[in-house]
Amino acid sequence: MSEHLPHAPEAPLRHDIRLVTSMLGETLTRTHGQELLDLVESVRLAAKDDSLDLPELDLPTAMTLARAFTAYFHLANVTEQEHRGRSLLEQRGEHGGPLAGAMRRVREAGTEAEDVAATVAQVAVRSVFTAHPTEVARRTTLDKLRSVAALLEEPDTPRRTRQLEGAVDLLWQTDELRIDRPEVVDEARNGIYYLEGLTSAAVLDVLEELEEQLADWGVELPLETTPLRFGTWMGGDRDGNPNVTPDTTRQVLRLQATHGIAVIRRKVNELRRTLSVSVRLSTVSEDLLARTEEMLDGLPEVEPRYRRLNVEEPYRLFLTCVDLRLQVTEQRIRTGAPHQPGRDYRDDAELLADLVLLHASVLEHQGPLLAGGDLQRLVRTVAASGLTLATLDVREHAEKHHHALGQLLDRLGTLDTPYADLTQAERTEVLARELAVHRPLSQQPPPIDDDGRRTAEVFGVIREALDSLGGRAVESYIISMTRDVDDVLAAALLAREAGLVDLAGGVARIGFVPLLETVEELERVEPILEGLLAEPSYRELLRLRGDVQEVMLGYSDSNKSGGIATSQWQIQRAQRLARDVARRHGVRLRFFHGRGGSVGRGGGPTYDAIMALPFGTVDGEVKLTEQGEVISDKYALPVLARENLELLVAATLEASLLHRRDRRTPEQAKRWDDLMDQVSAHAHRRYCDLVERDDLAEYFLACTPVDLLGSMHIGSRPSKRPQQDAGLDGLRAIPWVFGWTQSRQIVPGWFGVGSGLAAVDGSEDDLREMYAAWPFFRTFLDNVAMTLFKADLEVAERYVTTLAPEHTHGILAVIREEYDLTCARVLAVTGDERLLEREPVLRQTLEVRENYLEPLHLLQVQLLSRLRAGEESPDLERALLLTINGIAAGMRNTG
Repeated sequence: MSEHLPHAPEAPLRHDIRLVTSMLGETLTRTHGQELLDLVESVRLAAKDDSLDLPELDLPTAMTLARAFTAYFHLANVTEQEHRGRSLLEQRGEHGGPLAGAMRRVREAGTEAEDVAATVAQVAVRSVFTAHPTEVARRTTLDKLRSVAALLEEPDTPRRTRQLEGAVDLLWQTDELRIDRPEVVDEARNGIYYLEGLTSAAVLDVLEELEEQLADWGVELPLETTPLRFGTWMGGDRDGNPNVTPDTTRQVLRLQATHGIAVIRRKVNELRRTLSVSVRLSTVSEDLLARTEEMLDGLPEVEPRYRRLNVEEPYRLFLTCVDLRLQVTEQRIRTGAPHQPGRDYRDDAELLADLVLLHASVLEHQGPLLAGGDLQRLVRTVAASGLTLATLDVREHAEKHHHALGQLLDRLGTLDTPYADLTQAERTEVLARELAVHRPLSQQPPPIDDDGRRTAEVFGVIREALDSLGGRAVESYIISMTRDVDDVLAAALLAREAGLVDLAGGVARIGFVPLLETVEELERVEPILEGLLAEPSYRELLRLRGDVQEVMLGYSDSNKSGGIATSQWQIQRAQRLARDVARRHGVRLRFFHGRGGSVGRGGGPTYDAIMALPFGTVDGEVKLTEQGEVISDKYALPVLARENLELLVAATLEASLLHRRDRRTPEQAKRWDDLMDQVSAHAHRRYCDLVERDDLAEYFLACTPVDLLGSMHIGSRPSKRPQQDAGLDGLRAIPWVFGWTQSRQIVPGWFGVGSGLAAVDGSEDDLREMYAAWPFFRTFLDNVAMTLFKADLEVAERYVTTLAPEHTHGILAVIREEYDLTCARVLAVTGDERLLEREPVLRQTLEVRENYLEPLHLLQVQLLSRLRAGEESPDLERALLLTINGIAAGMRNTG
């Protein structure tokens, strides 16, 4: 199995893909005979020639065939990743990395060093790993592929060849499908797997690069600063996932802490082995000696031999104490025991204080050479990761809070009307009044039904986590489907019941984050935020939180409800409106971008996305989600992990320093915004005409494999929202994108854009000017162009004509008409003759993949046809799942 790839510039990549795929061919021949390779070739020819039919395959053969094509994509993907990393290293050697480029542009803009220092002091970039199920490859498979990548980095020798052959053979012998649906803790373990690697190396590499770049300005990167951190939803995302219980959240937090402490202990012990400064030859600070004695008093476990051997090497003895305290801390967290002052670390702040004390002594008495290196990396590790590797966000649906609170308030008998019958304004008044007073609504645990109790109990788990792990264990509570002020106040009031909020006592231990998910909610951002910030009790809560309000923007659901043009534009406008409201109230705003992997869910190049945000909305802080296949694609290989994290920090710095005012003139801003309003309105109308068709659900469910997503076992969360089992309304955004992608229609990534652009006929020059000079519009159209190229309506036609009821076939004609219009209009604006003209390598890579994607589509259609005809067999489902897996690998995204 090999294929022609780009010529001269890509020769090494072509060579390596041919190498590993030829090895795959040899494996297939050894295990299944030449007949399988002959079948692969005949199926490829049938897929390319409409006059040839795919023979009816028995299910074992179909499964083997699907696995063969999937293995090709896995090997091609990891080889491309490895070469991308190699190319990045070469570029870094010639021109420097993303941070060097960003700081060059900052210098060229005439920025003062004082301004750079002030911005760096508040930079806070947080990548949040979610458990959204869009990664179809098992971690076992990813591990095998990482081994292939590591071998490709080595010199070409007979030994490497043998090891590569073994790695490819092992990949083929490994089942790529999960036996069962992962549990929430399994998802958390997967996230921890990446977080451990990132915390141990890539984060520190980026911070050292940032430190070097700032040194050229005479700006120091403070030792305890945290410009780059991680978050996670794994174990905290309760919205629509009944498997995330309060006990699960507790279990995941403990798991994160045990792994986080293990990372720190490894670094402590590495440093203890090397930091062998002797008091016979040098001195140390009196503060450090005193702190060592203080720790020894509480640690009788310190063996006499350490006291004897290290008496003249105080740093080693100090680190021995630190390590023992970490061991005791881990044991305390595992068992849920209380903190013992003098024995264990209460939180990461206490640990960090000890390490900073050590650093200060080394810096003063031994100098910057020894204070840098491993010691500095240890301090920065703790500053960046705390005890838990990442901060856990908790998310719940707004209605869950009202359900719990309604029972408590109705039980008190102080309302003239049942809580559920109150208007939104009346709810807001009641909740604000209750939030302002000190008395609780009930004793703990509250006397409410099981559903309400599960909602209320999670706030108690958060309090436990903050008490046992420190303030960074959980910082944000996210309210899904926030429609108005009362939705946020309800969550805050439940937090007060658990002791997390006490305005009279000056306590606000977590922040509350409205999540605006649909187009309608994005359009109401101004009144929602204005109402919140004008409410005295909530404003006091914010003051206690440092006058910072986080707002989460939902890219996926807004796209599903309104189409890509309207979703992208409303998110852009919502940020501007929210920014202005916050400024009026003297509040600092942090936007949390809920982006998915695919363009239809807000995906696309991260650097471009940050630079396209409205002016004044970054302000040193960027928080965004990373999920599914995006995590493995960005962070599986160390060189790619560093590059992607550095891009995040570089874009945040550059946008904060250089994008404080609108880059457009006032005249351009009004004209371009008016044009985007028109484009969005017409695109939205066209999109709604499609998705509101009575026959669309029948069409979508028939001609896509979306009904099989649950059988993929790729996530713990159900694919439909509770109590919405039929039709498209209850379908989550991920399976919505998943189905369209598998059938190559990819409607969420482009539909309606052509109609929107066509509606402003006569404004072609304006649109070209917008594309050339407005990062938002350029990024939007470039992402649409990439999705248009990935779509293939000839392949889609096979699905429709074979699987969809005949009376729905007109939908494909509508999709095709809009596709042709969108292609034409996008090219007219960009000035290109064909899609991805300025990305020749990407274009050719995708074209090559098509040679192996088309056979998988053909096989999937045949198997779906058998399923729709009523054939029932575990092998049939397994064969279909294998085709889904392969197409996802070939497309490089699922949802």
